[in-house]
Amino acid sequence: MDKTYSAFLQKYPGYESTRSLDQLRASDYSRLDQAGQVYLDYTGGGLYADSQVRKHQEILLAGVFGNPHSSNPTSMAATRLVEGAREHVLRFFHADPAEYDLAFTPNASGALKLVGESYPFGPGSHYLLTFDNHNSVNGIREFAHARGATVTYIPLALPDLRVTESQLDEYLAQAQPGGNHLFAFPAQSNFSSVKHPLEWVDKAHDKGWDVLLDAAAFAPTNKLDLSRYKPDFIPLSFYKIFGYPTGLGALIARRDKLHKLQRPWFAGGTITVASVQGDKYYLADGHTAFEDGTVDYLNIPAVEIGLRHIESIGIETIHERVRCLTGWLLDNLTTMRHSSGVPLVRVYGPTDTEARGGAVTVNFFDRE
Repeated sequence: MDKTYSAFLQKYPGYESTRSLDQLRASDYSRLDQAGQVYLDYTGGGLYADSQVRKHQEILLAGVFGNPHSSNPTSMAATRLVEGAREHVLRFFHADPAEYDLAFTPNASGALKLVGESYPFGPGSHYLLTFDNHNSVNGIREFAHARGATVTYIPLALPDLRVTESQLDEYLAQAQPGGNHLFAFPAQSNFSSVKHPLEWVDKAHDKGWDVLLDAAAFAPTNKLDLSRYKPDFIPLSFYKIFGYPTGLGALIARRDKLHKLQRPWFAGGTITVASVQGDKYYLADGHTAFEDGTVDYLNIPAVEIGLRHIESIGIETIHERVRCLTGWLLDNLTTMRHSSGVPLVRVYGPTDTEARGGAVTVNFFDRE
């Protein structure tokens, strides 16, 4: 074991810089050892720390909070916590509040549905997406089809399942001037774990596309800087980043493109006024128009707690730990052979750590 570990450190020396995570595991995730559990799913759902739950419980036990859709003291107390969390999420992703707004949703899929149902697709519009999008991104095509827009998929090239730049350029050149065109791609593929270049955002903008960047699988282990890369719509699920609370996500959207979305209905909280006799309604401005009904005001404070927890660890530290362990796993999987010499494992996507995340998709084969 010592010899194998030494060889691992020799190939992945960056692992030593992540030692603080071992201490954190012993103190804030000790239930793993107590239960004899190994937890590996940091793409589908992160693991929450004991301290996150305690801090959230302290807030709930120390305060009295009411529905934010009012102006009484308990409602205003809840509003302060909700708005504080909203501001903290934008800071975490380096999103200028003058440029970006944030609507809380049940999850990333809920954020994607908001975009799909509200984007002004129509004849002459185009929905362009890569083959490796999450199904909730694929689902937006149904809104596009229903309104007469063109839907096109960009294929992936073997063996790494990446998009060739020349082919991307050809597809982006299809945007017709003056139309509403939406280009969607994952910052990190849910299937192959390929990290697509974020420089695509500017390239697509230059060709006349609005850009939907699915960051749900990317954000848990990578820094997303929205002051550098500026997609128009970014869906997130917070439980994927820090585990608790579940049932909360967000749509981060550029303010100039948020006004472009046309909601097909209105709900409690999304309007300033609705007339029964006059059959009229007026949507509220900004994120308020996209938060249907009452937001989850008792759980939203836990979002800020979770982000502060990640900040105390350092997203770079998390990234490096995942990179090293993923590399070690890939090194070993790709060398596994049957006695006949036939490979035991087929890896879908890159077999090294260059521009790829920690999800590893494989098939295991018998000798025949």
